[in-house]
Amino acid sequence: MTFDICCSEIAIRDATALDAWNAMIRAFLAHGAAAPDHLARVLEGAPDAALPHAAKGLFCMLMGRSEMTEAARDAALRARAAVEGGDDTQRAAAWLAALEAWLSGHPSGAVFHLETVLARNPADTLTMKVCHAIRFVLGDARGMRLSVEHTLAAHGADHPLRGYTLGCHAFALEETGDYDAAEGAGRAALEVAPDDAWGLHAVAHVYDMTHRSDAGIALLDANEAAWDHCNNFRFHVWWHKALLHLDRGETDTVLALYDGKIREEKTDDYRDISNATSLLMRLELEGVACGDRWDELAELSETRLTDGCLVFADLHYMLALASNGRRDSANRLTARIASSGRARTEPGRIAAHPGEAAARGLEAFGEGRYEVAFEMLSHARAHMQTIGGSHAQRDIFERICIDAGLRAGELARTEAILTERTALRAEHRDRFADTRFSAIAEARRNAALYAAQ
Repeated sequence: MTFDICCSEIAIRDATALDAWNAMIRAFLAHGAAAPDHLARVLEGAPDAALPHAAKGLFCMLMGRSEMTEAARDAALRARAAVEGGDDTQRAAAWLAALEAWLSGHPSGAVFHLETVLARNPADTLTMKVCHAIRFVLGDARGMRLSVEHTLAAHGADHPLRGYTLGCHAFALEETGDYDAAEGAGRAALEVAPDDAWGLHAVAHVYDMTHRSDAGIALLDANEAAWDHCNNFRFHVWWHKALLHLDRGETDTVLALYDGKIREEKTDDYRDISNATSLLMRLELEGVACGDRWDELAELSETRLTDGCLVFADLHYMLALASNGRRDSANRLTARIASSGRARTEPGRIAAHPGEAAARGLEAFGEGRYEVAFEMLSHARAHMQTIGGSHAQRDIFERICIDAGLRAGELARTEAILTERTALRAEHRDRFADTRFSAIAEARRNAALYAAQ
């Protein structure tokens, strides 16, 4: 039996293909742009190995696009043929079962099958990272943390991929509110793996959540080598830098980062769209007109009205459509989310709630119907974690809910949401919270003066 850099079984006997597989693992863990090229060489050199085909399929599913789902189905067929042709490794069989579960509409089933691999071999860094990624899509922060912590002891100082595991642990710690431990783990990850963009970005999350913008900007400036090698994940790290500048009120810098870095490439990857739409919306909420920047995002979002892969993606498409005044398209997207909610799948359940309510709230906000927007977004917010993503990414929906409440005159309920938001941030008030608490106080003063007249 052959073993890879994760100390795990792999049915690849060709030395060149095995080298490419190991290179793919390192690139995937580092969010490196070269990962697809390495995987293509593996598939060419070891076409009868099931695991590379299953890996391709799971990677396609993580892309959250309908055309990639079709590519994943093809990969599953090839992996199944390889298993039936003699690749009998337990690891490959579990990865194939994971892919087939996700294709049937049950991503949590994919996690179950991958966790059986980790139960047998917690040193399998690649499987750990894919579990981590799927749990992230599911918004399962607690599960993400438990999963990676199960693997830590097997990733000692002699494990060649230890740094990337520490980076995943840092992110899971941050998402479960353990900010001090997350900062320490993320910095340790960078010491061991200087190209660990995920660990770096975990620390940036900590600084965002704890209102330490200066420290966050300094961290990213000092570690650009950790993410300049990345695939489109580098746009997300630039997004984090923009958030930190926004918290300092530096809107000109934010717009410059948007134009020169975040939308440097006009891709239609849903993750890039989410970076862009959520940042422009943050600016708009601060009174900064973003002009025709919305046009290209809305045009790209219109091509995704029937996609239905991820509610997280759908709601960011809605941001673009509603903000660009494309009412017909926004209405069609809401109707499609409602229709998706009737499917008996995990994505269908999330579309039914909170997806439909959130979509209706965002649509109403774009039309200036703030009472409806506040009611719908308030109804959705307790379950918004299920759409996936991070606290920082979902915060745009919280901000819109809060501003809708302010504009609707729902001061007490809005104040309660602001208080909950601040508690999530270990009681650190950022610029957004400060300005909104001040707005509530001003509205109450004005109401008192009016009543006294």
